[in-house]
Amino acid sequence: MTTVTPLSRHVLDTLRAVPNYPKPGIIYQDITPVLRDGRLFHTVVQAMAEPFRELDVTHVLGIEARGFILGGAVAVNLGAGFVPARKPGKLPWERVTESYDLEYGQDALECHRDGLPAPARVLIVDDVLATGGTARAAGLLARGLGAEVVGWSFLLEIAGLGGLEQLAGGIVHVVAKR
Repeated sequence: MTTVTPLSRHVLDTLRAVPNYPKPGIIYQDITPVLRDGRLFHTVVQAMAEPFRELDVTHVLGIEARGFILGGAVAVNLGAGFVPARKPGKLPWERVTESYDLEYGQDALECHRDGLPAPARVLIVDDVLATGGTARAAGLLARGLGAEVVGWSFLLEIAGLGGLEQLAGGIVHVVAKR
């Protein structure tokens, strides 16, 4: 059973669903209306950080691209470092790569080899949890660098796509579910 809090209802009412983007049959969840509302953005960041506040998170791994926006803000909120998980070919130094499947194809994430120095305790942040492939890949990437994954935090979960089942070994927190 999903509990709809006033915050999650406000987030759901503020998000913009864009049908058939980036491909036919996909409903893209546009978070920019949430970001442009300063009070809501602040409240969302606090809500995404709160379950992890006492877990000694040392680094937040933000998934490109919207996870950079939320992840950077969550990292500042927790007093943690920020590490970007980028699409291939975007990082300038030695990197590690993890490939994954999307609803509509394949992709990969990369991180600098020295991005998560031991004994890193990592929170992975992204905007939307759908099928879980990207978030799972981020967890494998972090663990491959020797980090402990404390958990994942998302603005939105699209229920029924199996994303939660892809994530193991940490707390999974979502602000709103659709």
